[in-house]
Amino acid sequence: MTDPVLVEVLRGNVVESVHRGAAVVVDADGATVLSLGDVDRPVFPRSAVKAFQAMPLFETGAADRFNLTPAEIALAVASHSGEPEHAATAAGILAKTGHDADCLECGAHWPMGDAAARALAATGAQPSTLHNNCSGKHAGFVCVACAMDVDPRGYVGADHPVQREVTAALESMTGTKLGPEVRGTDGCSIPTYAMPLRAVASGFARLGTGRGLGTERARAAVRIREAAAAHPFMVAGTQRFDTRLMTALGIRAFVKTGAEGVYCAALPEVGLGVAIKCDDGAARAAEVVMASVIRRFLTLSETEQQAVDGLAAPVLKNWKGIEVGRLRAVLP
Repeated sequence: MTDPVLVEVLRGNVVESVHRGAAVVVDADGATVLSLGDVDRPVFPRSAVKAFQAMPLFETGAADRFNLTPAEIALAVASHSGEPEHAATAAGILAKTGHDADCLECGAHWPMGDAAARALAATGAQPSTLHNNCSGKHAGFVCVACAMDVDPRGYVGADHPVQREVTAALESMTGTKLGPEVRGTDGCSIPTYAMPLRAVASGFARLGTGRGLGTERARAAVRIREAAAAHPFMVAGTQRFDTRLMTALGIRAFVKTGAEGVYCAALPEVGLGVAIKCDDGAARAAEVVMASVIRRFLTLSETEQQAVDGLAAPVLKNWKGIEVGRLRAVLP
């Protein structure tokens, strides 16, 4: 099955290139509201499912044992830009467990945010694991290990107690059995699993509504969404799509990027979950589709509409700042 064109890239008024992909919107009962492309083909949602991976943080009692603040919870589900506040918050989480950055097994990379990377380079310093966009999630894994009274070392391994809890949460949230045959290794070294896009969307519908979740997990879902709404900067960073959209919409939408053109969302007030995968891995295309889907399914105020419209049809400029084109979604 050839996936349809989801986004067109215009130079002037002429289509210069296109992005194909799949998108699905479901309700908490699993009923399909919108389906484009092959939504049953397994994909790696990668970082888009960090909210699911964070469930053990609450279910083991780690979040309360270490008194994690809403900002720290938001960072635990983030793919952050490595700005100073992000790195400091990750360090603060670890300090509460009696550990430091040396225990993180995510690896180090330069901050994803250009300004943050330049500022760090200007000091002559090298990036640490705290600058890794997944450092908040990994700090959360250390919290889980400590709450379970197990050694954090090796927590990225599929057989470590922490990852067994994480995998079980992924299976439960998506209703998908995840075994070694669909397992890969993520950029931050933890296991990542391929699963149908439709199943991922169903998980986000549950995240937004609590439908089909136990009392404790439903409460955890609310805490995650409220933390992200209160601290959208922590989930991504300056001028990032997730931060901009959740700043505009607050608790009305929880959105999360994943690698290789994946984007997911929970829309609590309409009880819907959204999952998008662009075949070419283009994040810019997935963002346009996500903003367009939200614009379709949520009734927006004038201020919200302006913010979302800007994300649904971003303008392209050349190096001189001249407007040369735009992106637009192609949805039925």
